[in-house]
Amino acid sequence: MKFNFTNLISESVPNLAPPGEHIKPIYDFGVAYPDPESIPIPELIHSFSTALEEEGQNLALYPHPDGYPPLRDFVSKKLSTERNINITPEQIILTNGSSESIHMISEILINPLDTVLTEKYVYSGTLRTLKRFNANVFGIECDQSGIIPFELEKKIKTLNQQNRTVKLLYTIPTFQNPLGHSMSTKRREEILEITQKYNIAILEDDCYVDLNYGNINYPSIYSLDKSESVIYVGSFSKIIAPGMRMGYVVSPKAIIDKLRIVKSGGGVNQLAALTIHRYSNTKLNEDIKRRNKILKDKRNAMAQALEQYFDFDSQTKWNIPDGGLYIWLEMSSKYDLVKLLPKANQANINYHPGTAFDPEGKIGKNCARLCFGYNSSKEIKKGIELLSRLIKNN
Repeated sequence: MKFNFTNLISESVPNLAPPGEHIKPIYDFGVAYPDPESIPIPELIHSFSTALEEEGQNLALYPHPDGYPPLRDFVSKKLSTERNINITPEQIILTNGSSESIHMISEILINPLDTVLTEKYVYSGTLRTLKRFNANVFGIECDQSGIIPFELEKKIKTLNQQNRTVKLLYTIPTFQNPLGHSMSTKRREEILEITQKYNIAILEDDCYVDLNYGNINYPSIYSLDKSESVIYVGSFSKIIAPGMRMGYVVSPKAIIDKLRIVKSGGGVNQLAALTIHRYSNTKLNEDIKRRNKILKDKRNAMAQALEQYFDFDSQTKWNIPDGGLYIWLEMSSKYDLVKLLPKANQANINYHPGTAFDPEGKIGKNCARLCFGYNSSKEIKKGIELLSRLIKNN
């Protein structure tokens, strides 16, 4: 007789479908992979070898719980120079990608049924984490400059009248996932003023800021904040390699110890941290410029393909982002891209429908997030042509 775990499962585990295995199609517009040919393999091999020669014996020791100190020092200098975030390395914890950072922040801040606000459409990974902690998540209307301040305050007032106190605002203010927009400086200041008025913390996810090929230069919300109400999350995954799983969280001193308590399994992978540190100090900035040129060319290829092949629906529109990895496609309401997805997968095409990013999973059936990071420009054009044909014939 097999052991029965059914009655032993914790009530804190949400009733969600587990993530499935990602079967990679030919035309993969679904997942934010980088171009595999853009991974700086020779440079990473050199950095890896140098790290082993210089500090290999230290792998016999468990890593620092906050992560490799020289890499945290590099992050503090990078943020000071590029984002006007002036902090000490002691305010930084390295994490297994930015996803772990968001999980840690959620664990220390969110009680069951707490209220969290996000953009109208929000990164599905964060949405999943928030629901893992049984948060009530509400999306706020956005325009091309991000969250609309009037709509934000209106939603806060409505929730307060329902005795629902908003605890946290999660936002990707630069090259937002999935919508692709960036908040102007004025908009960031307005959002910060509103959240401080109602005693709401901000979780600023800045993981796409380096993927900047449009000369966008808006300040971080963290740098504008004088009240220490903002928690900042960044990542090396998008600028080096997702498989190395290296992110970081910058925390106000008031909660840094709480984050240390919930950090899972001690420090991050020391070998990855050693390698990233050596590489970042020698080749990172040069490589970011090279990658951004590639991404701009791919964005242009996708935009041109959409212009060429999606002229059959006069209401279809899409954004042209100045950075990041995504184009947001919105078609007329008669098209159901959720229903079409299995057929698209059979045709070796993948995308994420808009419902995956709606906190309630209801709106966005006629929308899709299209990632242009992985495929070549030639493949992007072909994949968009096939997708348009599939939509027209269904």
